[in-house]
Amino acid sequence: MRKTKENSEMTSPFAIVKKDSDTVYELVPNSNKTVQPVALLRLSVFTPVAPQEKGKRDFLIDASEELGSLEVARQEGYTNIQIQGAKLSMSTDFKTWIGIISAFSVYGYSSSTIKLPFTEFAKMCGIKSSDLNLRSRKRLNESLFNISGVTLGFSSKDGRKFMTTHLVQYAILNMDTDTVEITGDPRLWELYRYDNKVLLSLKALSELSRKEAAQSLYIYFESMPPGKLFISMKRLRERLALESPVKTQNLIIRRALSDLTRIGYLDYIELKKGREIQIIVNSRSPKLQGMLP
Repeated sequence: MRKTKENSEMTSPFAIVKKDSDTVYELVPNSNKTVQPVALLRLSVFTPVAPQEKGKRDFLIDASEELGSLEVARQEGYTNIQIQGAKLSMSTDFKTWIGIISAFSVYGYSSSTIKLPFTEFAKMCGIKSSDLNLRSRKRLNESLFNISGVTLGFSSKDGRKFMTTHLVQYAILNMDTDTVEITGDPRLWELYRYDNKVLLSLKALSELSRKEAAQSLYIYFESMPPGKLFISMKRLRERLALESPVKTQNLIIRRALSDLTRIGYLDYIELKKGREIQIIVNSRSPKLQGMLP
């Protein structure tokens, strides 16, 4: 969808402005792609979660730089922004988050609460109808619980003003009516209205099934500007937020990079400068055009 900024209001959370022409473009989620705010992809919100981390996987992230341009932050003078909650997995929680974004895109932002059939929401999360059972419903409920528990804290520089909210205010999964009800905070709608948004390929995530480290790096790389990237191994370790020894983390990252190369997404080289390891990303192919047979 395309229209001029002068003749339209940016009512859609998926609208972006091409700054050189003031043209408004619409990013539309569908069965193959999901629209995601760049900030959440760059931050260590969705990461690999090892089985042994269950129950002790809390995170606290300084998001002041990434979220400081939110209108609520600028108008209210909030300069310190933190995100805290249970570490969200790529295998389940990110898929649920994709479903939440898709649900709001379909049912609109005129109200902070949306309600839809469970089967429709499950499909948006990538769950096949043949896989809908009590176990999958409970897993989805646990994921909604995790996402609803993510807290965003805003505070002013002088420490005299605070605001606390959640990524999702609350979510209800009712098995009797077979419905899902989700409520968001209207003050955070702008989080999805950033000019910096990206369409993620669900094909890539599917090809990387059960490879959470590779999935995490994929969404991180897709959130970065186009062109060649120079990223240290240290930064990739920080992004994945793993708790294993550094050598083990480096091994996991190398395997993930190899997986991204295998599916035809990534072309990169690894260099060592002194004691630092640097990853140079020469190119990325979101359409997986170089996918190996």
